[in-house]
Amino acid sequence: GMGVVYRARRADGAFERAVAIKLVRGALDSRALVARLEEERRLLAPLDHPGIAGLVDAGSTPGGLPYLVLEYVDGAPIDAWCEAHAVDLAGRLELLVAVCDAVEHAHERLVLHRDLKPSNILVDADGRPHLLDFGIAKLLDPATGHERGGTLTRAGFRALSLDYASPEQLRGEPLGTASDAFSLGVVLYRLLT
Repeated sequence: GMGVVYRARRADGAFERAVAIKLVRGALDSRALVARLEEERRLLAPLDHPGIAGLVDAGSTPGGLPYLVLEYVDGAPIDAWCEAHAVDLAGRLELLVAVCDAVEHAHERLVLHRDLKPSNILVDADGRPHLLDFGIAKLLDPATGHERGGTLTRAGFRALSLDYASPEQLRGEPLGTASDAFSLGVVLYRLLT
């Protein structure tokens, strides 16, 4: 996507904690991508949920490019994790319910994820799912329930994951929470079949 993510840890020995640092790809440091990373930072800031990889810190490089420091999740995509651990039907449904709870938390704070797919849902060693990558997320308009006007997406370009995108997302129509719900349904289908 628009960024590159590094696993990092503190070098001063003050305390130990692994984090993920997300930067705009060096060759892609256009104003639009910088603006998108800044938007991701703004959207992640109010999200505080155990099922969402949270924002730890943010800043800019000496060259002025923004970066995000995120909670590091040592895990596997939800579909691969279920296969590797031979998770039964009830267990798969429990995992998805936990993901739905995290998505609901985001929606209650007017954040629409817009890219729900297995690779953006990692399950850790304790079997807890974590929602990641709000890189194409949008703020919802409380009056309409749809994404707010003004877009960071280039004309003729729609950021989406084709296999998990809702019909309205594919058509380029305004999105609401139903679009994330559709994508969750596709993830459920993937987990069950």
